[in-house]
Amino acid sequence: MTQATGTGTNFPKRVGDYDIDVRGRGRQFKSDFLEKFSSCHGLVPLILYSPIAILALVVSVTSYATSAGTIVAATAGGLFFWTFFEYWMHREFFHWKAFPKMHYFLHGIHHVYPNDRGRQVMPPGASLFVAIPMWFLLQGLFGTELALPVYAGFVAGYVWYDTTHYWTHVGKARTAWGKYLKQHHMRHHFQSHHHRFGVSTPLWDWVFRTMPKVDSND
Repeated sequence: MTQATGTGTNFPKRVGDYDIDVRGRGRQFKSDFLEKFSSCHGLVPLILYSPIAILALVVSVTSYATSAGTIVAATAGGLFFWTFFEYWMHREFFHWKAFPKMHYFLHGIHHVYPNDRGRQVMPPGASLFVAIPMWFLLQGLFGTELALPVYAGFVAGYVWYDTTHYWTHVGKARTAWGKYLKQHHMRHHFQSHHHRFGVSTPLWDWVFRTMPKVDSND
C-alpha cells in the first residue's frame, strides 16, 4: 500500500492531476507584498477566531433572556452545520476544477505542496470572506438572539477544522482517534483526491459514500 504520510521516500510523485512535491513550497502571487498575506502559521485561526466564538456566547448569555438549553442546542447545531459545510466546501468548491487557475490558487497548490507549513490553514484575508457573510446569513435566518450561539458553534467548528488540518500535516498522532484522522486525510492526499473529504470528522464521507473500501491512485 502507498505510504500515507507523504514524508518518507516511498510516496507517489503523481496522484490524479497533481505532481506532488512534498519538500517544496508554492507561490500564489508575483508580488512579494501580496505573497506575505497568502500564508500564515497554523495556529492563527485558533488565536483569531476563538475569541469571536467566545464573545458570541458571552453576548448571547448576557444580553438576551435565552434559556441555557436553547443556547446549548443552538451552539451544537452551529457546530454540526459546520461539519457539513466543511465537507461540502472541500468536495464541491475546493475540488471544483472548471476553472483550473482558480482551483490551483484556492486549493490545488496545497495538493501539489502538501507539506508547506505556511498553507495548512486559511489566512485571515481568505477566511473572513466566509466568516462575515455567514454571520449576516444566520442573523437573517434566525434573528440576532439565536444567531449568536449558532454562529459561535459554527466558528468553533471552523477553528477545530483548521487546527485539525494543520496538525494532521505537521503533527504526530498519539491516540487511536488521532492516528485515524491523520491516515484518513493523508489518504485523501496520497491515494485518491475523490474520496475522504472530511477533515475534522469522516461523518459526511460515510453519509455521502465518499469513504471507499479500497482507495485507488486517481
